[in-house]
Amino acid sequence: MMNCQLPSSRRIAGLAAVLALLLPLALQAESFRWAGTTDPQTMDPHASNTAPVLGFLNNVYEGLVRRDKQMQVEPALATSWEKLEEGGWRFTLREGVTFHDGARFDADDVLFSYERASSEESDARSWFAPVSQVRVVDDYTIDFLTIEPNPLFPSSIANFMIMDRDWARNNGALRPSKEAENHATRNTNGTGAFKVTSRDPGVRTELEPYADWWDKLESNITRAVFTPIGQSATGMAALLSGEIDLISPIPLQDVPRMKERNGFTVHEGVEARVIMFGFRHNGDALSFSDDVQGRNPFQDVRVRQAVYQSIDVDTLIAKIMRGNAQPAAQLVSADMNGYSVDLGTRLPFDVLAAKALLADAGYPDGFSFGLQCPNDRYINDESICKAAASMMAKAGLNARLSSMPVRSYWPELREGKFDMYLLGWSPGTFDAEHPIRFLAATPNEEKKLGSWNFGGYSSARVDELLPSIQTELDESTRQAMLNEVHKILQDEIAYVPLYVQPLIWASKDNIQLTQRSDDFFLLRWVTVN
Repeated sequence: MMNCQLPSSRRIAGLAAVLALLLPLALQAESFRWAGTTDPQTMDPHASNTAPVLGFLNNVYEGLVRRDKQMQVEPALATSWEKLEEGGWRFTLREGVTFHDGARFDADDVLFSYERASSEESDARSWFAPVSQVRVVDDYTIDFLTIEPNPLFPSSIANFMIMDRDWARNNGALRPSKEAENHATRNTNGTGAFKVTSRDPGVRTELEPYADWWDKLESNITRAVFTPIGQSATGMAALLSGEIDLISPIPLQDVPRMKERNGFTVHEGVEARVIMFGFRHNGDALSFSDDVQGRNPFQDVRVRQAVYQSIDVDTLIAKIMRGNAQPAAQLVSADMNGYSVDLGTRLPFDVLAAKALLADAGYPDGFSFGLQCPNDRYINDESICKAAASMMAKAGLNARLSSMPVRSYWPELREGKFDMYLLGWSPGTFDAEHPIRFLAATPNEEKKLGSWNFGGYSSARVDELLPSIQTELDESTRQAMLNEVHKILQDEIAYVPLYVQPLIWASKDNIQLTQRSDDFFLLRWVTVN
């Protein structure tokens, strides 16, 4: 019988050639590269209460609880929780969990993380406004005592991420820093499914699975690379050329052709985020006006209503958002708990009414003002601001538009450098109480309220109702209070809600993933086929 085997050296060479061809395919099947318009400004889970930061770090750090694919709260570093008779919640912690550096997780790390996240330096301190005390019962039991009974508390801390006390102490990161950097700004040490292996801010961040993660990884990727790409055309080119596997979001004008293109999938949904305009309520004078000095017209509700009625939201949705958005009349969408069905209609677009309101307020010729907007945070954010500015100008409201990257935008707003601004808000609890606490409560550092109320809006009645909304167990009674708050915010035009933002991602068709309505992209649910 003829021996068909290759000589040994030729057989080895042939095998090497085959492996050389297959190896890149094998690596590609396990590697994942994705892009977004906004780079997380920090790796510190308590320094920035923003979706780009929290969404990214949910891959690396974990909380006591987390949200599943359907946004329901489930156990994470806590295996269970129960109400305390004295008011508050007892959490039983998961044993056998380790941080990425191998250190053991226990209740002291939870206590430390609470102290850090609730500190004055933290951007997440409002999460803990209901908390009066935290006490360690034993290594794997911890109590969060609340000022009043608080049924929402477990779901309100789904993004409260736990850090290791010793790691933070040894690296000089005992407190977060919003402005200056510390070790936690660029370095991580969580308990999550993935760990950061390299970080070049604004350029590239690499991760790999944590081999000792306590849970089951529903993913086959061994390496993940995130690249921020601010220009939509550049991002689409990278996807189409195969340089990346997914981009979020994609330009709305590209959706139809991407749906028809072989080899790619468009992932569509509705985000929980309402896009709105806010005002400088507490400023005695405009900061960026050529013709109004020593006064702030936006303190007059008639002027704020003129802004509202001068903006044609239906046209913004049709032209700028390509029909991919829903009009909003409240600070939450209709899918959120606590939404008021009876208050779901926006004021009508009416330029003549807007002009009459301005004249009645003493500005018959209108006035100029500053409008601050990000250009890399929300879908078509700068385009929305330009279009809205053009609409307002027809009523005599002359906006001096200033747009900038989000890394500069938040510091500008916190320093009060605006007359009017664009904001998007997604309630972390999926409940209407959330934006009331962050956006409508009178700013109060001691009570940890109003931390994102940049314009200083204040209503004594809203402040009075908020604690009851947070503690009321009867749903109808609670909804009645929420309805009252929604009505106050609408009547006073505290903000100008515009629309609910869509979720539109695109990927190669060999990528399987989960798209959640909070726009968090979780690697543990990504597979490459």
